[in-house]
Amino acid sequence: MRHVLSLVFPLLTLGFVATGPHAPAAALPGIALVAAVVFVDRRARAAAAPPIEQSGGASWPFTALVVTLALVQLVTLFLLVRMIARHGWSWDLVIVGWFVGNNSGWCSLVVAHELIHRRARALRLLGRALLCTVLYDHFFVEHLRGHHVRVATPDDPATARFDESYNHFFLRTVPAQFRSAWRLGRRQVLVGLAVEAALVAAITFVAGWPGLVVFVWQAYGAITVLEAVNYFEHWGLVRRGARPGAEDAWDTDSWLTHYTLIGLSRHADHHAHASRPFQALRAVAESPKLPGGYYAMVALAQLRNRTFRARMTEELRRRRLGPFILAVPVEGGHTR
Repeated sequence: MRHVLSLVFPLLTLGFVATGPHAPAAALPGIALVAAVVFVDRRARAAAAPPIEQSGGASWPFTALVVTLALVQLVTLFLLVRMIARHGWSWDLVIVGWFVGNNSGWCSLVVAHELIHRRARALRLLGRALLCTVLYDHFFVEHLRGHHVRVATPDDPATARFDESYNHFFLRTVPAQFRSAWRLGRRQVLVGLAVEAALVAAITFVAGWPGLVVFVWQAYGAITVLEAVNYFEHWGLVRRGARPGAEDAWDTDSWLTHYTLIGLSRHADHHAHASRPFQALRAVAESPKLPGGYYAMVALAQLRNRTFRARMTEELRRRRLGPFILAVPVEGGHTR
């Protein structure tokens, strides 16, 4: 039941859009809530609940929750476009688009990430539909066939290098991930681009240039959230084995992140068992630990990046990972 908390923020966003447009001052409680979430997530206690094993019919409520989250996001975007079509441009749409973009990043992309890892074709298609709503469908190809194969290696564009800043990473990773997806699955990428183009054309037809501007604005906001998460999930780590191990991804124990982001924070276990659903993911003691939950880490990475890098470097040094990894003797007297 704790995972039902994942519906709170999407439903608040849905309610705000459904009752719009609003006076600019109406956005102040939402901004205060964002600040409060970041504050709490920096200090949240560990999520103590054990993973739920995949047996019998125990998994269907969790799948239903993920599908519900996806539908809430799609309805939110529909209501946003309808509001713009009815009322036209107003400057409060800047903050509304920001709210929706945050929700698209934290809800749409997190849910899409879960769905594209599922075996059922319908769930994968739903995940791709969510990716199209933020103009990032190529993530489907790159994440599954690129990132999970090359994670924590120099060949992975979604792995941040040691001491790399967020701005540098963002400018490097976005085009590099698209190029990688194009090489890995050109036909799938083309299908995604066609769907995205049709979606943009339909929104422009219904809501005009204001609808187009706000839609692209929310998509950009979502992508910055996604890439901030990509940024710190493997920052500075260098894989030693042929397969990803417990030390090749950063984890956090924050209960707020765990329950509102459907288990995304147990990232080391996700890379070890990519098809394992979110409720069955395990906390891994051997993985390096983030200094806060995901909400707090996005704020730290984007707004106080020097502090972020210092805190992350301290953890790598303590665990002797990344550039501080110890030389390990191997056969023949050599080290690695």
